[in-house]
Amino acid sequence: MTADYNGWQDIPEEEREAMLDTATLIDRSRPQPRPEPAKKSFAWVRIRGALLPILAVLSACTGGDAQPARPSAPARRVRAAPIIDTIVARPVVATGTVAPRDEIALSFKVGGVIAQVPVDPGDIVRRGQVLATLELREIDAGLAKARSGAVKAERDLARARRLYRDSVVTLSQLQDSETAAELARADLDAAAFNRRYAVIVAPAGGTILRRSNEPGETVSPGSPVLLLGSATRGKVIELGLADRDVVLVRKGDRARVQFAAFPEKTFAGRVTQIDGSADPVTGAFGVEIGIQGATVLAAGLVGQVEIDPATGTPAQLVPIEALLEADGSEATVFALSADQKRAERRRVSVAFMAGRNVAISGGLEGCTTVLTDGAAYLDDGSAVEVVR
Repeated sequence: MTADYNGWQDIPEEEREAMLDTATLIDRSRPQPRPEPAKKSFAWVRIRGALLPILAVLSACTGGDAQPARPSAPARRVRAAPIIDTIVARPVVATGTVAPRDEIALSFKVGGVIAQVPVDPGDIVRRGQVLATLELREIDAGLAKARSGAVKAERDLARARRLYRDSVVTLSQLQDSETAAELARADLDAAAFNRRYAVIVAPAGGTILRRSNEPGETVSPGSPVLLLGSATRGKVIELGLADRDVVLVRKGDRARVQFAAFPEKTFAGRVTQIDGSADPVTGAFGVEIGIQGATVLAAGLVGQVEIDPATGTPAQLVPIEALLEADGSEATVFALSADQKRAERRRVSVAFMAGRNVAISGGLEGCTTVLTDGAAYLDDGSAVEVVR
């Protein structure tokens, strides 16, 4: 649209400007021809040809495939524990039962019919307390008979001595009277002794553990009627050890005892007795552990015993929290490097558990510290920061 168009001058100026704007928009919406690429000059081609060998040499010097350096991982915060070099022995663990150190089987000296048993199992008795008696009529009758016989023998001996002084009886007859008096006195002593042990009296203070007979039953001489647990020498825990364990234990070795009845308390003790031979039935060696503060323990309680033998072998102790990937006697730990900045993965041999520690027999040579908290998230060579 041009200015010489017929009647263009007669169109108002505002309409002419609107028509020109519309024409411009239509013209811009049509496809435009692509510009011709600029032709490279001969000089640029020559420069590019000279630079290509130089770039190739530089690429070879830098490795060609060099990657941009990645930032190093931040150090992980961990806790550490020292490795303790010591002489330690494998603890001997067994199960035993509480019992009085002295158990006394009480019985009658003579046989007879039981008159009364005024105590029951679990009763606490004092020294000198009557625990059981027999029917005493027959025994008292025998004692009275022996006493009368002794009196008669003494009377006969006195008469024989007077008659001997008067030469009425011979020396032989006097000696017979003396012998008869001695026999009568012996019979009286025996009858009195039997009468004494027709009553069972507590020989010491303690607890009745077992009652085997009831009133009205007939018992033979020496048959146990009651079992008394004496409190004189305290209580022990009795256990049986295999031969491979008993050879490690000595009298006086320290021990720790735990009971399910007292889960929050550990009782200290020592080995007080080791049998010299194995039980013919079980093949185990009997061992007794004296317990401190055992007054609250009832006979028969089952306890877990851990004995610490006095003799041991060199080992390294580390906290149990340091162990990772445990498999039998093998495990993994992370040790702290010499510069205290890196974690070193170590495969170790586990000897045994020692309380809250683990005895390591090999694999930590040259190390002084192991990592505990946070070690599960480390890799070999990881940067670490030890939190004190």
